[in-house]
Amino acid sequence: MPFRRATKELKYFTKVEVSESTARRITEQAGSDQVEVQSKEVEELVEKVPPSPPGPELQLISVDGAMVHVVSGDWVEVRTLAIGEVEPTAGKGRTPEPHTRNLSYFSRLSEASEFNRQALVEVFRRGSEKAGKVCAVTDGAEWEQKFIDYHRSDAVRILDFAHAAGKVAESGRVVLGEDTPEFKEWFSKQRHALKIGDTDGVLRRLRRLDKKARGRGRRKKLETIWTSINYLEKRREMIKYDEFKRLGYPIGSGCVESANKLVVESRMKQAGMRWAPHNVDPMLALRNIACNDRWEEAWSQLVRNRLATISLKHKQPSATLSDSDLAPPIQQAVSQARQKTDRKSLLELSDKPRRNTPYRPGADHLWRRMPFGSARYRTPDGFTRPKS
Repeated sequence: MPFRRATKELKYFTKVEVSESTARRITEQAGSDQVEVQSKEVEELVEKVPPSPPGPELQLISVDGAMVHVVSGDWVEVRTLAIGEVEPTAGKGRTPEPHTRNLSYFSRLSEASEFNRQALVEVFRRGSEKAGKVCAVTDGAEWEQKFIDYHRSDAVRILDFAHAAGKVAESGRVVLGEDTPEFKEWFSKQRHALKIGDTDGVLRRLRRLDKKARGRGRRKKLETIWTSINYLEKRREMIKYDEFKRLGYPIGSGCVESANKLVVESRMKQAGMRWAPHNVDPMLALRNIACNDRWEEAWSQLVRNRLATISLKHKQPSATLSDSDLAPPIQQAVSQARQKTDRKSLLELSDKPRRNTPYRPGADHLWRRMPFGSARYRTPDGFTRPKS
């Protein structure tokens, strides 16, 4: 939750007062530590290549992006990975409906190629390498296909059904009209045909729309129709929904779209929020911990990492500095002496023997004439005054 609200609730429930700036500082530091910990894990995985843990029999992998507002006024894309285990459950008919459980998420603000590498820590943890079958449900973007190539090239690639149906609907709207009875009836039939595997029939009826594209804006209508046709033709292997449903594979990317709202937008896309780019990943890392239900495990790891970092900083000066660097005050004094005296006087100063005995004032020193003890009470005429 936002820092100000968090401090109020902390005070209400625990009677502990923490300022908003302190809450922000501690949160950003913990998030940075989590990013650092996961980056080290990725480096270790790449260098040592340990054996992957076992994965489920059927696994879902889905990636997508969400936009976040930064302080410069620009909108940047945060990429999110959702991984879950697919299990068949009883549906309305005889065919079992796939259900995804044990979902976990990984989010970063980074380029696609870097995100592929960063997400290795979560993909490895979930055992995707040794999973029996992996279903990659995406919206068909190029960077998402490269992500699948990087982690599991043999995954079953499935185009999200809502995106495929949306491409069909775009052509119907521009030709038949927005929300007209004719469009609703036509789209309902095409959507059903697409789900039962009649891809050829859907493409054939899309081509027929060009004859109805008449009147004003005909060229734009034809462009929309052929864009939809080319989009579906290019992804024929990804829209075999009848076969996917028969095998119990999911055909929707709702898991990652929900992750965009749950992990990213619910915290980072609230009214008036703008983020410094260097604070986005730390917050995303903490959001991942919370939404993955790994807080206790991760927090102890963060504490160990923080203590190790502090210990390293304390050891670093004595380990890296030379002998001349260990006594900067002496060097400074010598430097000042060289500016004020010549080389001869400096050598004399350095050769002068050091006094090893305590200093004793001379016989005519003022301290020698100061009265001590009972002498403090003697008057000039020789009589002694009472002490009280």
